[in-house]
Amino acid sequence: MTAEMVAPAWMHEQVTAEQYAEWTAEQCAGIEIVDGMVLVSPSASKRHNRLARLLANALDGAAGPDWNADTDFDVRLQDVPLNNRRPDVTVYRAETIDITPTRPEHVLLVIEVVSPGSETTDRIVKADQYAKAGIQFYWRVEQAPTGAPIVYTYVLDPATGRYRDNEVFTGVVKVAVPFHVEVDLGQL
Repeated sequence: MTAEMVAPAWMHEQVTAEQYAEWTAEQCAGIEIVDGMVLVSPSASKRHNRLARLLANALDGAAGPDWNADTDFDVRLQDVPLNNRRPDVTVYRAETIDITPTRPEHVLLVIEVVSPGSETTDRIVKADQYAKAGIQFYWRVEQAPTGAPIVYTYVLDPATGRYRDNEVFTGVVKVAVPFHVEVDLGQL
């Protein structure tokens, strides 16, 4: 094996929260940390990114002064072993905008846009992790091969610590919780 073929240390050693805090923004981009191990995510498609931005903008506009909605930043689910997820859209308390890391208690809603290769992770693994972290709302967006995406909404059941099914939307998302918002997914 040549020197060029040796995998960097971060690919086969657990990363601690302290180590991660020393990494640059460039090192943290496009990755998630699960059980201390770095998971590299492929670049999302333009359709995926536009859909996430469309939802984030609509939620941000509807959220009022107490909540912000944004894309592409870490949510620290736990410190040991380190678990950082990077939801496609996160609605978080506006007063925590300068607090890093963003913790589950700062977050009201996370959205994952399912892409090829992320199906099991977005449908099962992340939903379970977000529920166990106590994030109240989870939306999963399925990109249909033709037509408008389908949005599945879930609400945390505090008694079980798991999400329960809520509403399903195609075309237009129109919800009253966590706040009134209407999003036309046909704008893609």
